[in-house]
Amino acid sequence: MQRDFFIFSNGRLSRKDNTLFFENEEGEKKAIPLETVRNLYLMGENDFNTQFLNYIAQYDILLHVFNYYGYYSGTFTPRESLLSGHVIIKQAKIFTAPSKQIILAKETICAAAANIMKNLKYYNNREKELSEFIIEIEKLQPKIAETTEVDELMGIEGNIRNVYYKAFNVIINQEINFEKRVKRPPDNMINTLISYGNSMLYTTVLSEIYKTQLNPTISFLHKPGYRRFSLALDIAEIFKPILVDRIIFRVLNKNMIDEADFEKDLNFCYMKEKAKKVFIKEYDTQLQQTIKHKKLDRNFSYRYLIRLECYKLIKFLVENKPYEAFRIWW
Repeated sequence: MQRDFFIFSNGRLSRKDNTLFFENEEGEKKAIPLETVRNLYLMGENDFNTQFLNYIAQYDILLHVFNYYGYYSGTFTPRESLLSGHVIIKQAKIFTAPSKQIILAKETICAAAANIMKNLKYYNNREKELSEFIIEIEKLQPKIAETTEVDELMGIEGNIRNVYYKAFNVIINQEINFEKRVKRPPDNMINTLISYGNSMLYTTVLSEIYKTQLNPTISFLHKPGYRRFSLALDIAEIFKPILVDRIIFRVLNKNMIDEADFEKDLNFCYMKEKAKKVFIKEYDTQLQQTIKHKKLDRNFSYRYLIRLECYKLIKFLVENKPYEAFRIWW
C-alpha cells in the first residue's frame, strides 16, 4: 500500500543506483522505499539535485516542500500522464457559462456549510452548548441559494466561517481565546493549526487532482491566478471541517498539543517540531481511515473520497451529470 512519506530533519536526498537515500546532518543514512511512497513531504531544509527529481518522477511521486515554519512553499509534479485536452477545454468553458460556474460554486459552499453544521451538532450533542452558533448559521444557509454572483457567495461563506470559528472557544477544552481568523501570518495557536492543517489538505487535494484529467489551475469558486492551484482550494473547502477542524479539536481536547508546543516571533506564531509530528500523524491516520459509501456500497478511505470528488466534477463538465458535493452522512 502506498503512503505519504514525511522528512522533518535537515539533510540531503540522493539517488544511488535504483535506491533513494536521505542522509541527515549527523551522517545517518536511510533508504526510502519508493514503491510504497505516494507523496514526499520535505518539512526540513534539504538538499537535492535534478537526478533526484528525475528519479521520483519515474515513480509518479509528487514532492511537497514546506518552509522553516512549517508552511507550504510549493510542489514538484512529474510530467502529467493523464492529460486530456477535452477535459481542460470543458473546464475552461466554465468561464463562458456563468450559470454552470455558479452551480458548482453554490454546491461547494452548501456542502462545506453542511459539514460545518455536522461538526457543531456533533459537539452540541456532547454537552457543548452550541445552539446559538447553529441557529445563526441556519439563518445564513438559505442565502447561498439566493446568490447569483461568486463574489457574493464567498462573502456568505466567510460569514458562516466567522460564526463557526467563534464556536471553537466552546468546542475546545483548552483556554484559547480565539477571536478571529488571521492567515498571514497566523498570530496564535488556533490560527497556526488552521493554517498548517489547510496547507496539508491543499497538498492532499492537489495530489488527488493530479491522478485525474482535471487541471488544478482552473477553478470555479476561487479566482484562478498566478502561482497557485486554485481548483485544490475549491475542493478543499468541502473537506476542511472533516480533515482539518476535527483533527484540531481532537489533538487539543486530548491534550496531545498545547500552548507550550508553539513559539511566537513578533506577531508570528508557529509550531514546534513535536506538534507538527503529532498533527501529521493524526492527519495521515484520518486519510487512511475507511467508511462505507452510502451510494456505492463500498469502503473508501477519506483520501479516496477526495478523488471521487474530482471524478464527480469531470462527469459534470463532460457528461452534464448533476454535481452533488460530499456531505458527512454519519
